[in-house]
Amino acid sequence: MTADLLPALRAKVRAVAHPAAEACVCGTETSVLADRPDGTVVRHAGTVAKAHAADTDPVELAARMAVSAHPRLDGILLPPLRPGAVESHGRPVTFWPYGSPVDRDDPDAAPWEAAATLLARLHRTPQSVLPPGIPPMRGPAKAARAIARLHAAGAHPAAAPVLRAWTVLPAWARDEAPMPYARTLCHGDLHLGQLVRTRGGDWLLIDIDDLGLGEPAWDLARPAAWFACGLLPPDEWARFLAAYQKAGGPAVPADSDPWPALDVPARALTVQTAALAIAKSVAAERPLDEVETSVIDACDRMAAHPPELAGEYAT
Repeated sequence: MTADLLPALRAKVRAVAHPAAEACVCGTETSVLADRPDGTVVRHAGTVAKAHAADTDPVELAARMAVSAHPRLDGILLPPLRPGAVESHGRPVTFWPYGSPVDRDDPDAAPWEAAATLLARLHRTPQSVLPPGIPPMRGPAKAARAIARLHAAGAHPAAAPVLRAWTVLPAWARDEAPMPYARTLCHGDLHLGQLVRTRGGDWLLIDIDDLGLGEPAWDLARPAAWFACGLLPPDEWARFLAAYQKAGGPAVPADSDPWPALDVPARALTVQTAALAIAKSVAAERPLDEVETSVIDACDRMAAHPPELAGEYAT
């Protein structure tokens, strides 16, 4: 499907980039930014086209597009160039302005404060001002999908601790029950690859595929998990957390221990990361690397010490 999709996607992004021209005259090559079953992305000049997963719910995608284009989210989410999606080879395609991503070769310049501030602003969005029909945030669904990929990869010696850590999580974190308080607008898949800087110079959040109403602590869970696994330096985690609290983010208390709120989501993201690491290593027929092994070791420790669940987190 992807082999047929890419030429069509290249043609579509050129047409959107040059709507009034008979042919492209900018001399810019059309580049492939990503090519996966859940997202194929191409760029031509200042325009990006994304082919979403084939199983994307069109009603939910339309609601997410409406949120990203809403004036209340100006300066937080990258707005689309067009309000809706078109279809190509069985996949919905949306169009966006290009933004410069975070420089992976300069980790010291990682915009942790900007990411945290954007999250806090997103989480403070009043539900009353948003368009109707916003779907649930898909973070737990992505974690469950990662476990399904782990099972599909077949038997693996490192899988046991990952699956044990998964089973001790509450049902909502495994996408087997509704989230306890699904009233906050959340991104659903926050990491530094979800930030771009536009011509105005400000960072914005991208990728709305998992956006929806849910538990805001999930959006802090990946950096929290990296910190807990020793993969994110303490000072960078402290910068991120402090910026979120300073911006009034509701996911954690402003002046007390954040871990009661972060514990379950951070465990879930650790399991998700470990499950995908094993599945990808099997597919590539390669051994697990040091970072992947450290995440799996964290799952082993988590399984031996289940989260202390109380109140809404026990469902």
